[in-house]
Amino acid sequence: MTTARRLRELLARPGIIKTLAPHDVFTARLLEQAGCEMLFLGGFGVSASVFGWPDVGLVTLSEMTEAVRRMASRISIPLVADGDTGHGDLNNVARTVRDFEQAGAAGILLEDQVSPKRCGHFAGKQVIPADEMLGKLRVALDARRDPDFVIFARTDARAVEGLDAAIDRACRYGELGADVCFVEAPRSREELARIARDVPYPQLANMLLGGATPILSADELQQLGFKIMVDPIATLLAAGASIRKLASTLLNHGRVDSLAGELLSFDDVKQALGLTEFLRS
Repeated sequence: MTTARRLRELLARPGIIKTLAPHDVFTARLLEQAGCEMLFLGGFGVSASVFGWPDVGLVTLSEMTEAVRRMASRISIPLVADGDTGHGDLNNVARTVRDFEQAGAAGILLEDQVSPKRCGHFAGKQVIPADEMLGKLRVALDARRDPDFVIFARTDARAVEGLDAAIDRACRYGELGADVCFVEAPRSREELARIARDVPYPQLANMLLGGATPILSADELQQLGFKIMVDPIATLLAAGASIRKLASTLLNHGRVDSLAGELLSFDDVKQALGLTEFLRS
């Protein structure tokens, strides 16, 4: 079974899908081994972990495709990759879909921001006309070779045109054929509830710690009607906090073994990396 088919099955199954967005391949393997059934590869994580950049549209298509290929080759669960704005015109959108699919992604997320885009929870976003985004989605749907490849359609219109316009866009994207709709950065529980009620398609909720949207539990989001919940930067936050503590301990005490109980063991790391499989070959 392909990972795209497996993702389709997860979307058809009752209940909400709880997942995260690993910022590197090691993290992806740890999340899979912990029990995550699908993962996202976000542009924020790649921009930060690979280049040390903020998420302001600096990562190129070839760089993102290579990140997809690296991650998809070392996990067995579905991976949905962030396609940003499609990296250009309609021809570029088609290429982005085909490159991600060939690299091993089970789906792609495309958004209606202008290019260069920025993180959905940064100020100063702008969006393209809805009809232009519909053209991009139409090309994306036609470009996929595997009909199971999943198209996520994101709108950032809430911050630019208001909630009504964002809901209208999400509905139009779903009506065209997007498999999952995503209204980015609603500002209250009431807005989340309205989005879930008024957009009659499977939906993603972005539970970004420190972002514009209030954090709800998986149970609450499921009751509202969302299908997927994800925090796209939580692994970066966790890794960053741990590394800062590690550095402080070393610089202040000259050793880090006092943190052993809070860290993975060397044996844990070898197991997570699949060392035994390599030694057996």
